[in-house]
Amino acid sequence: MRTAPHLSDNLTTEVRPDGTRCAVTRAWVPEAPVALEFNGLSYAVMMASPQDLEDFATGFALSEGLAATAADISDIAIAEVELGWIVRAQLAGLGIDKLEDRVRRRVAESSCGLCGIENLAEVARPLPVVPPHDPIEPASIFAALTALRDLQPLGSATGAAHAAAHCRPDGTITCAREDVGRHNALDKLIGAMARDGAPLAPGFILSTARCSYEIVEKAVRAGATTLVCISLPTSLAVERATSAGLSLWALAREDSVLQVA
Repeated sequence: MRTAPHLSDNLTTEVRPDGTRCAVTRAWVPEAPVALEFNGLSYAVMMASPQDLEDFATGFALSEGLAATAADISDIAIAEVELGWIVRAQLAGLGIDKLEDRVRRRVAESSCGLCGIENLAEVARPLPVVPPHDPIEPASIFAALTALRDLQPLGSATGAAHAAAHCRPDGTITCAREDVGRHNALDKLIGAMARDGAPLAPGFILSTARCSYEIVEKAVRAGATTLVCISLPTSLAVERATSAGLSLWALAREDSVLQVA
């Protein structure tokens, strides 16, 4: 079930270049700690917009490799508490071993630097190879960019939220999710699509996020074949996309787009 965030008008002061001041009302983008618990074990606390949390928990578990499919995740329960939100879910399958191992390592971690070696190895681990796919037309990207404006209520109200959308090959948007965090928005989209049993390919993911390597990795591991972002990619994002065979488009604007990989 989707939930809309509570937006309240906040009175603040706008200062203009000539020094004049005037009172204006603005809505702040919702942000709160969201604790994710799987099988009764605390796994992570994320700063997120508290909406579409079922999708978030599902997409997060899939992105983290805790679940292979949405069917591995069940009994999602959401509770608002004094300091934020708690999302509890049950995991089945091979992800249970990874969950328990991560909890054990987190307890044992220290500042000795060993965890840094492990993290570097994690960054370099091979990505799945993206299957052969038809290239998308730039016209489809431009159509999706235009349509996305009407599917960002949180962004329109606050000007401070990221969005991620799945688009058909012709640019028609089938699903869109928003969050204050760029990774969270993509996790919510991945989770929503997985819960509906809808594949990410054919078609493409359109993200308003900075095109970092994490966005590339999440897209590939979720089964996408093409990723479009509105910013330039980092060098590592290009390297990872190229090695996996992910089609990558960047700096997407209403009048131009850059084909990267």
